[in-house]
Amino acid sequence: MIALAVVSALICAAVPAWSNAREATCSGAAQAALVESVLGAVRHSVLTGGDVVLCPGDEAGGCRSSIDWSQGWIVYADIDGDRTRDGNETLLKITVSLGGKVHLRSTTGRTRLVFQPNGGNAGSNVTFTLCDGRGPEQAVTLVLANDGRLHSGKPTKAAALACISPM
Repeated sequence: MIALAVVSALICAAVPAWSNAREATCSGAAQAALVESVLGAVRHSVLTGGDVVLCPGDEAGGCRSSIDWSQGWIVYADIDGDRTRDGNETLLKITVSLGGKVHLRSTTGRTRLVFQPNGGNAGSNVTFTLCDGRGPEQAVTLVLANDGRLHSGKPTKAAALACISPM
């Protein structure tokens, strides 16, 4: 009975720690995938002298008009500049749904990012809020400046709470 009680106590302590570690890993992987996508988009736009679009979406449906990037995103060369992926436009990267309870949300109104041949991002800065199943206190922001630089910070309490809420 004592051994069973000890094993039960260990399991009760290990499960939350394992869940937190899994969420942290999924969140870190999502952050790394976003950084890789931004860097790839900047690199391609500078090397080719053309626009590159990064947006929430998938290969089949193209871009979604949403600030929720949690279901994945695509990066493509926008040859004709219409901000819609056509069959002849190269798909540079596909990121699928984020793991765990990870959510990634962008600034309201920023449903796609356009990288220009100078490596800059057209429009205003965009702030991504990244959160996961560990709760709003673990949320982070990733701010993409117009010149292509990305830095992290802490979101407002309201942004963190909005991030963990279902859309």
